[in-house]
Amino acid sequence: MAYQPRFTITAKLLVITEEIAAFREKILAATVQVPWIPTLQKDARVRNTHSSTAIEGNPLTLEQVRLLEEGQPLPTEPQRAKREVLNYLAGLRFIEQKAKKKTITHEDVLKLHAIIASDVMDQGQAGRYRDIRVRVGRYLPPAPEMVSGLMAELLEWWNTKSAQWSPVISSAVIHYQFEAIHPFADGNGRTGRALALWELYRRGFDTHHIFSVDEVYWENRPSYYTALDAVRKHDEDLTSWLEYTAQALHLTLERVWLRIQHLTAGAGQKKIVLRPKQEQLLRMLRDRKSLTPQEIRHGVGISKQGAMDLLNPLLEAGLVQRIGTKKSGRYILT
Repeated sequence: MAYQPRFTITAKLLVITEEIAAFREKILAATVQVPWIPTLQKDARVRNTHSSTAIEGNPLTLEQVRLLEEGQPLPTEPQRAKREVLNYLAGLRFIEQKAKKKTITHEDVLKLHAIIASDVMDQGQAGRYRDIRVRVGRYLPPAPEMVSGLMAELLEWWNTKSAQWSPVISSAVIHYQFEAIHPFADGNGRTGRALALWELYRRGFDTHHIFSVDEVYWENRPSYYTALDAVRKHDEDLTSWLEYTAQALHLTLERVWLRIQHLTAGAGQKKIVLRPKQEQLLRMLRDRKSLTPQEIRHGVGISKQGAMDLLNPLLEAGLVQRIGTKKSGRYILT
């Protein structure tokens, strides 16, 4: 029996996808033959890795993931936490290398899982479909003997029918259905999010591999899991899930556009990985033109020391500058 996802293209979803298309065109136009694309690519790889592993409980910070990506050892951190991050970085490089692959097979999925889950599984074997029952909260995924057949149906849809829809929709469908099948004993969340990203690459949506939608999922994990559960509660109707993932992708593109604007404005020599609150601060400065230290603390919801922890890297990177004294001055974008 062929897999046929069920959903409705609502007015809300249509508006979001149209806005996404407009953002994407602006980003593509801005990234034609520019020298800092590798900076954005590395940044996206770090953010996706941190977020996707953090959703599953990995304790490493964004800055620590960046250090591991750069080859730093982090000797005091748990070995498993480091292995999860290094595995996911390798998994992202795998799908980047296979970005133009036209047909995705069982072997591709198994290989990706083998990379992501090697030496970090609590049960089962990396690179092999599960042969045991599993439970995800109150959800009981299909029996193990059904997994291979259900994955075959999903892959058939992916390779033949998904092109009928925008990659914004097809990547979300693949993401959900993979998690519903839960084909592995462990590591399904990370693998499913990587497969959704692979679809964006494969369809040419994220040509330069600079989007990090998993970051949005991680920032509000309860909403992410609620959106997945809502599909099951609505008899496998994917409509609300598509709206949720489209909104997440919309926010992702907004952030990429902000990063591009700052890179093109000529940031200093020091490159930083912007934290979510730093991006919030940069958006506030863009909208308000200038802010006092007190306005920054109230606007972002942080302490005096927290404000300086956000500001100092931005000042050093040349993204923000202070006008006046440290005590009474104002901060503006450079």
